[in-house]
Amino acid sequence: MAERIQAKDRMARRLDASQEEQYIEKVIAVNRVAKVVKGGKRFSFTALIAVGNGRGTVGCGYGKANEVSDAIRKALSNAKKNFFKVPVRGQTIPHEVMGHFGAAKVLLKPALEGTGVIAGGSVRAICDAAGIKDILTKSLGSTNPINVTKATLDGFKQLRLERDMSESEGKE
Repeated sequence: MAERIQAKDRMARRLDASQEEQYIEKVIAVNRVAKVVKGGKRFSFTALIAVGNGRGTVGCGYGKANEVSDAIRKALSNAKKNFFKVPVRGQTIPHEVMGHFGAAKVLLKPALEGTGVIAGGSVRAICDAAGIKDILTKSLGSTNPINVTKATLDGFKQLRLERDMSESEGKE
């Protein structure tokens, strides 16, 4: 009996490992930060990561640790907790939208097939992780990677498909 349970646990772990491999992980920014203490400066690292399955699900995470690899690992686990579904039509987004966070604004526009991802660093990483292949973007205001990332996620959360909009209008 105990052997069967252990075999099931091993099988479940194998399935988890295969599911983990299907995620696209993009490191957006790694930063060295310092804390001033009595004896001098203590350095640690922060990491900002976008994770997605390439089929419309994406999440971003932020981690801080004394080593770069630990910060990336923490950011990765944080990103997996913050997954959400991005509505896509074909390989682009359904409509134009503007995302805001702090002083950062990001304009996201649908593009024709074959256009590619026209975007800067943070926005490109998120679009690649989400599996969006054709999009036009413009980052306005702040260039801070954290704020630009959160503004992009805000824009994606505002997206709605036509059928979702017609259902909500029917209820009103």
